[in-house]
This record gives sequence, C-alpha cells and structure tokens, in this order.
Amino acid sequence: MAKLEVNLHKLKLSNPVLTASGTFGYGEEFDDFIDVNSLGGIIVKATTSRHREGNPYPRMAETPMGMLNAVGLQNKGVDYFVEHIYPKLLKYNNCVIANVSDSTVEGYVEVAEKLNSLEHISAIELNISCPNVKEGGMAFGTSCPSATAVTRAVREVYDKTLIVKLSPNVTSIAEIALAVEAAGADAVSLINTLLGMAIDAERRKPVLSTITGGLSGPAIKPVALRMVWQVAKAVKIPVIGIGGISSAADAIEFMLAGASAIQVGTANFVDPAVTVKIIAGIKDYMQRHKIDDVNDLIGGLVL
Repeated sequence: MAKLEVNLHKLKLSNPVLTASGTFGYGEEFDDFIDVNSLGGIIVKATTSRHREGNPYPRMAETPMGMLNAVGLQNKGVDYFVEHIYPKLLKYNNCVIANVSDSTVEGYVEVAEKLNSLEHISAIELNISCPNVKEGGMAFGTSCPSATAVTRAVREVYDKTLIVKLSPNVTSIAEIALAVEAAGADAVSLINTLLGMAIDAERRKPVLSTITGGLSGPAIKPVALRMVWQVAKAVKIPVIGIGGISSAADAIEFMLAGASAIQVGTANFVDPAVTVKIIAGIKDYMQRHKIDDVNDLIGGLVL
C-alpha cells in the first residue's frame, strides 16, 4: 500500500490533498458528493473579527481558463463562527483549518485568539493576501514589514500550527516567505489569486462591481508552480501549493516543485468530487512509478 501521510509542522495529514478557503464552504456543502473525511483536511471560508457583507454584485466572472472573483470575504464574523459554525465541524475527523483575515492587525489577533481555544480547529491559515477587499487583506502581504507585523502579532496569541497564505502580487514572493518564517510561521501556502479584471465591451463597463478581482483556475498554474518552487528553495518550513490544480498530475507537479501538500480551489466548482479523484490519481501514479511514500515526491524535481 502506498503511504500518503504527510506532515505540516505538527499537523499529520492522511494525504496531501486539502481544499482552498472560499471554494469549499464549511465542508457540509460537499457532504452529498464526497466523503469529506477522506481528504487530508479542509480549509473553511475566511473568518473576520466582525460581520462582513462582502462586495456588491456582480462579483464573479468566468474567464477562458478560470474565473475572477471579488466576493470580499463575506462572513458573519468570528463570534458567529464559534457559536454556530464550529459545532457543525465536529463531525469531521481530518484536519480542519480556519482561514483568518481582517482589516487591522488587532482584528487578526482577535480572531486568532478566539480560535485558539477551539480544540477541533487544527490550525489557522492567515490570509494576508486577498486582493478583493478595499482595506487590509493583500495590503499586509505585499511588504515584508507589514507581513512580519501581522504574523508576529498572531504568533503571540496562537499556540497551534500557523500557516500564512501569500500573495503573488509582489516583486519577490520568496522575500515575503522568509519574512513570515522569521516572524513565527510554521508553514506557508501559495499562491492566492492574481489581480485581474474583465470588461464588457458592448457596455464599455467593467464586469465586476469592484473593477478588479482575483484570478484563479488553470490560467494561473504556471505562475503558482514557479512561485512554489522559488519559495520551497528559500524557506525551511513546509510549503502548501495552490493555483489551478484540477488533476492528480497537477498536484504531483506542485509536490515535485517542493510542496508538502496542495489545495484544490476553483476546480471544486467544476467537479465537486475532484478532490477524491486527485487522491486516487496520486495513488495510481505512485503505483505506476513504484513509489512507496508520497514524501519521496516532495522537492523531487530532476534538474
């Protein structure tokens, strides 16, 4: 039997397949399609310190090889999450990871502090890279000082595994990764969406209410793959690969580039069972190549 278990700091995943925040709801939305517990873990949609309505509609647009979104971190706030969402997550016995975002360092700290006491939340993914909010979000992830400040502040109040999600909309993503590693991050995930836009030529107007939004899907995979490779060479902490992953071959490419685990995002909207198909495909690849342990793939790119 192929060994699929991987470690992310203190997290022990049964396999390297996770779900990307904002594309998998709170897990239960997919219960009718797959056994959610068969995944390495789920990363639930973003939680902020206060209720957020998100951006006005329209806030999603299809592109030839993916989608643009400007949802704007719509959620009911951390207190609602603790009281109403958290009890529903207790049925999952794999790793449940909460995505944390906010507009201020104090807000990030408040959310992290409240989630710290929730035993069934295995880790938090600190979202300092969302391009779809008017304040906060990506602003924290585009410079080393701000990325360091928010990571260090959260590290002081959060005891469990701290993953920091990085923005591709920077000059050097490896520099940001090194900065958050020094500030106490246990792992990094990358990439978040690329900043893009769509125009309705007939109306001569932007398609999205926010004009720009985050591009995801197969179109961004080559950029994401390159950035994962660069970051994996630069840091000593685990790297989680994200960006256009829709097949086992995609996932394996990210692992060869240095990712210890991967997240499936936009592909969930196309095929709600894609995650379990990727797990099966990884097993098949390992059997065909006579690989006993999936960890042998990590950083295994032959140059």
